[in-house]
Amino acid sequence: MTQQSLERSDFKPNLNRKIGIWFIGIAFWLFGITDRSVALLKDGYLSGTDIVQLGITFFFFVSWLVLKPSASLNFQEGETR
Repeated sequence: MTQQSLERSDFKPNLNRKIGIWFIGIAFWLFGITDRSVALLKDGYLSGTDIVQLGITFFFFVSWLVLKPSASLNFQEGETR
């Protein structure tokens, strides 16, 4: 086995683990958004602070979506870094 094929074989399980953690993070963020929305609407009105809290939660959720691990780091045969 060459050094490059060793690196590639080590990368696959690591990528799968990262994608799994990313999907779990999506579930937690969706739960957090739902929980925050229910808590904010429970009293019947939204204040400025409530809107800011919900906006910050959405911002972090979208940021999490942008940070998706990419499979484009795979090296093709004969390709060097």
